[in-house]
Amino acid sequence: MSTNQLEKVAEKPSRKLLKDKKQKSVEKESQATDKQTRKQQKEKRKAAKRENKRPRRRIFPIWLRIILLIIFAAAALVAGLMVGYGIMGDGNPTDILKTETWQHIIDIVFKEA
Repeated sequence: MSTNQLEKVAEKPSRKLLKDKKQKSVEKESQATDKQTRKQQKEKRKAAKRENKRPRRRIFPIWLRIILLIIFAAAALVAGLMVGYGIMGDGNPTDILKTETWQHIIDIVFKEA
């Protein structure tokens, strides 16, 4: 082969290269359609999941939770007062529940000069 013929062969794209380019373009198109179908499939799955979802049944309703929270907070306050007055203050822990004790505390706090 002459150099002239070699140059012509080099300039011509080979059939394999053309085939590869076509295959790549077909793959890109199929990927684009796959993405659309994947999105659609995902949306269908989500819709089906929403339809099949059972309503959540709570063991403790919210109003009961609030009432229990208030009760537990009050119990913690009373327990803290009893520990503070009985152990730290060297008094009888049940004395904190009497009104005379609270009246005495209020008199000390608002003592007139």
